Parts: sequence; structure tokens; C-alpha cells
Amino acid sequence: MDKGYVTMIGNLKKNTGKSLEDWISIVKKKNFEKHGEIMKYLKEEHSLSHGFANLIALSSKGKLADSEESGDRLIEAQYKGKENLRPIHDKLLAKILKLGKDIEIAPKNAYVSLKRKKQFAMLIPATKTRYEIGLNLKGQAGKGILEEVKAANSMCSHKIKLESVEEISDEVMDWIRAAYESAG
Repeated sequence: MDKGYVTMIGNLKKNTGKSLEDWISIVKKKNFEKHGEIMKYLKEEHSLSHGFANLIALSSKGKLADSEESGDRLIEAQYKGKENLRPIHDKLLAKILKLGKDIEIAPKNAYVSLKRKKQFAMLIPATKTRYEIGLNLKGQAGKGILEEVKAANSMCSHKIKLESVEEISDEVMDWIRAAYESAG
């Protein structure tokens, strides 16, 4: 099981007073059909965070990723038709993992989330020719290759665009290191 989910499951009882099994039982009694209905119920009726609500919703529907293999499949799917960008992902990830042993890799459908105590980066094959690194650097002005993200509900405050492995420079790694350090 994804290390992040294991941590969240451990924190669920401590933070809410109920175990994951307790929450699943509560949700199943409501007979919700859709993930979004479960999320809304848990957030509005029980004041749960988005993360805990998502964990419970996925678990109640039997959709919680339970192996490293499922993460590998998600990453493979991200690069279908964008195979030329995979070397960027591989080189970035190798360099990022050298920043510390506390990095959690959480593959999603469209990106890979990198976390410490909180998410600090996203690795995104954005288009067939452009790779993006999303970074959380709240309060940092855009500068050089670091662009501010203006969307109100964005999961990252900044992004860096790349088109080739050769563009993974010291400047790129310095910004990633700054985001890593601010997330710990």
C-alpha cells in the first residue's frame, strides 16, 4: 500500500476518533453511488479534510491503490503517446530522491505527486512536447524559469516547463530543493 495512505490511515483514528473501518461502515450505510457524494457527505456532515474524505471514499468503494504495481501502471499510462517525455521524468525523479529519504512518491492519473509532510512537487507530462514541474513555493515571486500559477484553486503555486532532459539544470534542481525544504 502507498506509504502516504498507510500514514493517513494511522492518523485517521487519532484525528477523528474513528478507524478507517468505522468510517467505511458509516459510508456504506448511506448507500452512496458516486465518489463525489461520499466526499461531499464526509466533508460537510463530518468536517473531514479532503484527504481523509478521499481515503475513506476510495476505501469504501474498494478502489484504494494497494500495491506499488498499481502506481507503476499509472505512471506508464501517463506516458502513453508521450514516451519522449519519460526520460525527463526518470532523470528528475532520480535527482529528487537524492534530496532526502522522507520523500513519498504518489502516482495519480495525470501526474506524480511528491510529498514530505505536505506535497512539494508534481511531475506532469503536460502535452506531447512539454513537461511541467509543479512546485509549492508560497510567497515566492516568479523568477527566471519559475512561473507563478495564477489559478485560484491550483495545487501548486509555481511551475517550470521543460522540453528535454538537457533542460534539467542546477536552477531547476535549486527550485525543487527549495520546495522540498519548505515542505518538511
